[in-house]
This record gives sequence, structure tokens and C-alpha cells, in this order.
Amino acid sequence: MKKYIAIAVAALGVLNFSACNKFLDYSSQGSPTQDNYFQNDQQAIDAVASIYARLIQENCMGREMYWEQACANDIVWGRTRSYPTLATLNYTGDEGCLRDVFSGIYTQGINRCNWIVQSLLDKQANTELTPVEKRSLGEAYFMRGYWHFLAAYRYGTKDLGVPFVAYETVEGGYNNEIPEQQATVMDNYKLIIADLQKAEEILPAFEEYDAADRGRAHKAAAVAVMAKVYAYWATWDKSQWANVIPCVNKLETTYGRDLAPEFTDLFAPDFDKFWTKEYCWGWPSNGGQAGGGGGSMELPGVMLENKGWGKFNGWGQFKPSYDIYEEMLKDGAGNIRLVSSILEYGQEFQYFGETRKFWSTSDVEAGFMINKYMQAFAPEDPIGAGWVYDNADWPCTRINWPIVRFGDCLLLRAEAYLATGDAGKATIDLNRIRARAHLGALPGVATWTDLYHERRCELAFELSSDHAYDCKRWAYSGEAEIKALALAELNSHPRARHYEDRSDPNSAFTVGPYEDYQTPAKVWNEKFMTFPYPSQQISKSAGKLQNPPSWR
Repeated sequence: MKKYIAIAVAALGVLNFSACNKFLDYSSQGSPTQDNYFQNDQQAIDAVASIYARLIQENCMGREMYWEQACANDIVWGRTRSYPTLATLNYTGDEGCLRDVFSGIYTQGINRCNWIVQSLLDKQANTELTPVEKRSLGEAYFMRGYWHFLAAYRYGTKDLGVPFVAYETVEGGYNNEIPEQQATVMDNYKLIIADLQKAEEILPAFEEYDAADRGRAHKAAAVAVMAKVYAYWATWDKSQWANVIPCVNKLETTYGRDLAPEFTDLFAPDFDKFWTKEYCWGWPSNGGQAGGGGGSMELPGVMLENKGWGKFNGWGQFKPSYDIYEEMLKDGAGNIRLVSSILEYGQEFQYFGETRKFWSTSDVEAGFMINKYMQAFAPEDPIGAGWVYDNADWPCTRINWPIVRFGDCLLLRAEAYLATGDAGKATIDLNRIRARAHLGALPGVATWTDLYHERRCELAFELSSDHAYDCKRWAYSGEAEIKALALAELNSHPRARHYEDRSDPNSAFTVGPYEDYQTPAKVWNEKFMTFPYPSQQISKSAGKLQNPPSWR
């Protein structure tokens, strides 16, 4: 039988990334096979390092997944791209970024995790695992659940799930054939939850890690991801909202998670602000360390002004739209979420020790730049300070990049309360988010419009929240109020600011349509809930891999 998802065992020995986080440091033990690997703790550490590092490299969260956000109205592309169909809801599944992410999810993610789980369980059947090996097993369960989640919500529907098999469940051992697609994505979510529950049981608590191992998966991380999985599952089965609430309750009561004191603490390069109570799971990108590129998050530099005003090689690829600026402005000019998330013309900021006023003359005009990740560029010598990587071809910075944070989970609980008819408790959670941003309480009981506003403004430009998919799942919602808001985004193009003189921050501006990708117009169809599979993967499967019915 042909294979379209190749097992990654043979490739695992070459861990071709530079580890800038201590927990990713490794000592190669040679090319692994299922006969000679997992002989000692270091081999377990090496294997697990590979399933973490691939997640944040360029072909996944480093940049490629972010192109997908253009189908909503929070960002515009600062530079043209060869696959504009992601912005116009006319994608085919063969766009380069979609192919790369799909391949990474399976070959570099799920399959490697499967191999680690199976190998350690086989060893455990014959001898007691060491504490490091037991932790590694928990990490593999966690990461298998997370990689599987990325596949499930991006490709699965109520009519057909995504390919998955847990190798350890196959009698006689898995033979690397194409995994069966689950009957429905809800079956995938059941399997994901099962892996995360095992991870929570096995993993240490965050507080049990020493400084060198912070950043690894831990018990609270597993529960936080479970909250997101249940929320996404609720798109197809509304009863799952009832499972979101106890997950977030557990984060607070059992694991001591809470909001960080200040919104800006979340994006600070200071190590003493990396591990706030809001941290559930993220990527401790230590971008300034020598050789740190391969293990650091490049997206902050990808969002930076192209060429960085001659100081640093920013790429200028993602910029805020006027739409998200306008949404944030509803909370008043100068509010902390607005000014720390978006730079607008004339706004002062610190950059390489200078107080500058933002302006931009490069590439596609938008009138704004994402400001959320700029703190690392503030010192006179951010490279010497270790806050910015010295190779601008990998423009990463020091930041504890949030993948799931408590603020996100709190907003999911508020949404769950609204969905289950308890608007009073939803109001309490939304007002906690607003109070941290130094905003007044809501004027009354929370509505779906309030939830939409808070989630959009709080999590703007973060992959902690997939805003594009938020819009997609809300468009599928039976709640008319939030459905209308989501459809307004999905059926329109974002707007941008157009300046008479782009080099003058005091120049007059008009608000008009974004200049790229105006045709064909976006027209929402429920098939766009997911992406179609890359055609090469369908061909390799000899027809075994199928798109959902709406894509056929």
C-alpha cells in the first residue's frame, strides 16, 4: 500500500536546529532505529527536542501558519505573496504554506510523537522507565495531542475527520500504512483529549521544573489545551461547552493560573516576566543567544518594518488593518491594548535606543505596524543585550511566545458561559480581562458582541488565538449575534490607511480598501471552515485520503 505520511524514525537522528532554549540542548546519539534508540535518558531528551522545535520553525508557527489569518480582517499583507487565495477564500490546498504546514503536522509532528510513545511504552513493558523517560512519554502524549489538534480543526468536519492512528493501539505493531481517516472530526477530538489527559497524569507540574527545563509541557499546559479542544469541538457539538468551564476552573484552582499583572508583561524580553501566572504554555524564545536562530520564534521580525529603518532586517510581511485599529479604538484613544499592539503614524516608540515616530515608506501601504512584539528592539544595543538575534536572516527576539495563555482560556470560559446561558458569569470573566487592560467594566450583562470585541482586541496578532478560525467557527454558530459579526469579516476585504505623503507622520490620510487582492471578492461558504488537502497527498494515497464532501 502506498504511503503519504512517511514515518520519521530514519530522519530523527539529524536534529537540524540550533537550540537556544536550554531544554532543547541535545547531544546526538547517532541515527535512531527502533532497535537501538531509547537506550538512555539523553536519547529520550533528543527525541522529544525534535517534536518541540519543529513547531516554531518557519514552516509552521514561525511564519507559514500566519498567512492564513488574512481571510479575516485583522491583518493585511505588507508585501505581495504568491498565494493570495488565502486572503480571498479561493484556496486550493496546494499553496506552498499549506503544503508545508500539513507536511510538518504529520511527518515532523504526529509521526515522531507516535514513534516516541510506542517506543517508550514498549520499553516500559519490560522495565521501569527512568524519571526522564517517564517525563518524555508525557511530553510525547502532549505534543501528539497538540499536533493532532492542529490537523483536526484545520482539516476535519462533522462529516469526515482527519487521518490518525495511535501506533501503540495496533496489534502486532503499526506497519506505517496510511492511517484511516476518522469518521468525524469529533472522533479526532476524543482521541486528542485522551492524549492530553494521559499527559496531565504523567507530566510534572510547571513548578517542578528547574530553570533549565522551563518551556517543556506540564500539567497545566495539558489542561489549557484541553479547554481549547473542547471549545473547538463545540463548533459541532454544543454540549462540549460544558467541558470548557471545569478545565479553566482547574487551571485557576489546581494549577494557580491567573492573569499577569500588566498586559505588556506578556511580551517583555525580561526573564523575570517570562513565567507569570498567565503562562500556560508558550515558546521561550531566547533569540539573542549565539546560534539561537533555530530554536527561536522569527515572527516578531517578520512583522517588523521591512529593512527595519536601516537598523535590522525586518521583513514587513504582516501589518494591522484599519478594521482592527477601529475595533480597539472603541475602548478609547491611547488605551493600553491599542498602543501596545499597534503602531500608528506619528506614535512614539523606542528602537535601538532612539525615540522614534512611526512611519513607513516600504511595500504595501497600511498605515500601521504590529507593536506587540517590539519591546526587545528598545535598547541601544539589543543584540549586545541578548534581546535580538545577531543574524537578521532569522529575525528572532527574546520573548516567551504565547501558544496558549490564561487570558485566552478565560475568554473561552466566558464564551462557554454565554453558550450555556450564564451571561452573568461571562460578564465577570470579561470584566477581569478589561480591568487588567485598565478599562472600565461593561455597562451591563455581557453579550456576544462583547465577547467578540474582547477576544479580538485582547488576542490580536497572536497565534495563541487563531482569529481567522474564530471567525469561521462563529460563522457556523447558531448564535445570530456573533454569527453576523463573523460573517461581516469573512465576506469583506480589510481596509487600510492611505497617506498623501508616507514619509511624513503628520500627513493627511484617508481610509480605503486594502490595495492588494480586491478581486475576486470573498464570499463565505461553509466549506471554507477547513482547508482541502494538498493534491499531492491525495495522489500519494491512491484515493485513500479524501476531502470532506463539500470540497469534492
